[in-house]
Amino acid sequence: MGGTVPDSSSSLSASASASAASASAPAGLTPGAETLNAVRGTIAAATTAAGREPGSVTLVAVSKTQPAAAILPFLQAGQRVFGENRVQEASRKWPELRAAYPDCRLHLIGPLQTNKVREAVALFDVIETVDRPRLAEALAAERVRSGRHPVCYVEVNTGEEPQKAGIMPLQAEAFVAACRETWKLPVTGLMAIPPQDEDPALHFALLHDLAQRLGLPAISMGMSADYPVAIRFGATHVRVGTALFGERTAHVSP
Repeated sequence: MGGTVPDSSSSLSASASASAASASAPAGLTPGAETLNAVRGTIAAATTAAGREPGSVTLVAVSKTQPAAAILPFLQAGQRVFGENRVQEASRKWPELRAAYPDCRLHLIGPLQTNKVREAVALFDVIETVDRPRLAEALAAERVRSGRHPVCYVEVNTGEEPQKAGIMPLQAEAFVAACRETWKLPVTGLMAIPPQDEDPALHFALLHDLAQRLGLPAISMGMSADYPVAIRFGATHVRVGTALFGERTAHVSP
């Protein structure tokens, strides 16, 4: 996958694939179950087309800004892995949902401030956005204090965008080593969000190659507009929100 980059324009768009799958969904399904089946079908098709093992890609349903009432149909339909951007928002709606569905796994996919580390470690199973020494140190200390051990991914700023979080690609190897050796964090993967105005395939290839060099099994990349392309480049986790929930509103209530 690290060689010639295929032209991402040749793939079916995620939204078109999802719409086609939704149209053939069995009658009587709830809207949540229909869109979930559509996205799962697109993931399965992309996985097969890439010559990968069935089930090798995990769907992270991005429920940021969605109220608990909008998430519940997806839980009822069997979805168990969700992603949230903000600790405070997640802490309002997920304790009750997790009490009803204790087998859920929750990923933090947004930037994490050090003053929110205690709450994040208590709530999330995976923290995908480790990107600086101060945060790594705070996570390590809270893991010891609380006895909770969420899995960690390092976020890589593949586009080297100054306004965006993430470690720069050339610094990633040293940072991952420091996370493991100095702070004893269980870093098992990488995460990236490509620039909006560039071909995501180039960034997916970069992240895949970096993960391979570092021996990291988890690669979180790809969102509603491009997750089939990400799967072609080796994504193990795709973060899909709009294709499941529709366009988001600005605010959420518990």
